[in-house]
Amino acid sequence: MATEGRSFSNPETPGYVGFANLPNQVHRKSVKKGFEFTLMVVGESGLGKSTLVNNLFLTDLYPERHIPNAIDKIKQTVKIDASSVEIEERGVKLRLTVVDTPGFGDSINTGECYASILQYIDEQFERYLNDESGLNRRNITDNRVHACFYFISPAGHGLKPLDIAFMKAVHYKVNIVPVIAKADTLTKQEVHKLKKKILEEIRANGINIYTLPDCDDDEDEEFKLQCDQLKTAMPFAVVGSNQIIEVKGRKVRGRMYPWGVVEVENPEHCDFIKLRTMLITHMQDLQEVTHEVHYENFRSDRLSGPGEVDERDSGRKQRLSIRFNLTRSSHNLIALVPTRFST
Repeated sequence: MATEGRSFSNPETPGYVGFANLPNQVHRKSVKKGFEFTLMVVGESGLGKSTLVNNLFLTDLYPERHIPNAIDKIKQTVKIDASSVEIEERGVKLRLTVVDTPGFGDSINTGECYASILQYIDEQFERYLNDESGLNRRNITDNRVHACFYFISPAGHGLKPLDIAFMKAVHYKVNIVPVIAKADTLTKQEVHKLKKKILEEIRANGINIYTLPDCDDDEDEEFKLQCDQLKTAMPFAVVGSNQIIEVKGRKVRGRMYPWGVVEVENPEHCDFIKLRTMLITHMQDLQEVTHEVHYENFRSDRLSGPGEVDERDSGRKQRLSIRFNLTRSSHNLIALVPTRFST
């Protein structure tokens, strides 16, 4: 062969082994496989869930959505509507699955309206557990719910009984991110007051919502400042819109009012940019918490005997306590442990 007579040249400098290049290898492999993420949106009808999801990922997941009338809602039960779309940005592929829950909180009796949601979350855990225990473990599709955006009505003076009941039922199973919907109906003072009230009620009822990890000491100051701003912004007060409006020569996504324009992507008007930044920069952390905490809770429950209920509850609370109290390093979308992507 022609290459046999050529001498092998070392492209690196003397004294350089080369294992510092390992993250680049994992990066290339991760980009080639792509990423998977499942987002669940829960909240009463009319709070702008579908619009916000379309704004977050600049896509239309609900082109032919049917909106039921008041008569249909009387006996309507909660449905699970999962829509998947493949998004590619700068060569990075993301298989996004959005799980909508139409009918939540719309019926007259809302006592057990979230039972089907709990069942769906457990079914995805069960499917992953079966795939993980099977013979073919190389191509496991991860459909577990990695984050739940729970939409809170801006019309109340805090959380409703249904809000508290739902979050208490699922906070052991999924990462809850509370979102105040239609924040353009509130003044800045009212938004601040409502955020404070919601956080107080969440703490008073022992609800664990998703908390951003603390930054490492070697992170740059700009990233630390960004994380602090995201932490203080929770629960995120957002505005959604499908309209593109021209304002002073600029085309922006917003809502037109007689007194002016509310810009969706203006941090001075709402927390939409902060919510999207949190989701993208901590997407890998949301997946890891789902696997290491919530899935482990489910897995230990399934593998434990029926007489070990108290011990399982104690272990679940201990894992959550460790997860929410220890300092954890922040992660980017592309991490050293790749998420599988099915084509």
